[in-house]
Amino acid sequence: MAEGDRRTLLVAAPNRDMLGAIADDLDADRELNIGEMPFEVTDISLLAPDVGEPGTRGVLETGTGVVCRLPPWRCEEYGIETDGENATFWEPEHTIEPLKTQLENNLDQKHDLFCPDNMPGPSDREGDLFDSYELIKTYAIPVTVTQGVEMTYILSKWRFGYEVRDDDHRRHLNLALDTGIGGRNALGFGFLNIDEESVVPAGQTTTESAEHRGIVR
Repeated sequence: MAEGDRRTLLVAAPNRDMLGAIADDLDADRELNIGEMPFEVTDISLLAPDVGEPGTRGVLETGTGVVCRLPPWRCEEYGIETDGENATFWEPEHTIEPLKTQLENNLDQKHDLFCPDNMPGPSDREGDLFDSYELIKTYAIPVTVTQGVEMTYILSKWRFGYEVRDDDHRRHLNLALDTGIGGRNALGFGFLNIDEESVVPAGQTTTESAEHRGIVR
């Protein structure tokens, strides 16, 4: 980064009132500091990402690495080596099933926090959260988890394919957009974006959708 560079800061949260309060604060005071880097806010826009109506197909991409830690009892269930006390970071050698289970269980917890009690959570409905899991890469980085405490996290980046089955599934996917997936979302991990080029609205073919966006001439 250099002085004068322009950047876009995305803030995601399931609480619309909190987002409104942040926007109001930035509108009143256009100075934004990230660590020791001062920025001037020039524009504030509201985004409302939505995976689409039932029947819509698309891809969600991870904008930041996903933290997936497998508890010892889950490691034993899948035959993964564990010390019996500490969680193990997911790696490709562990296969996809433990990761799918942990991501769904984590989203269940967020659903309990932010959605009405009478609505079913991800694990209450049949079918996977995502239709396909394309691993882009795994990598390790040092993370300051609290003041003076640094740990090495093993992260993964993904492309998740989906087809919206019903209104409940749509709610679950949109919740993942709001809260992120996996753990340590408050540190910025697990942020999701919709790959707009991949979206095929309900009732359209892939070609029709591409022509609508002006991709196919």
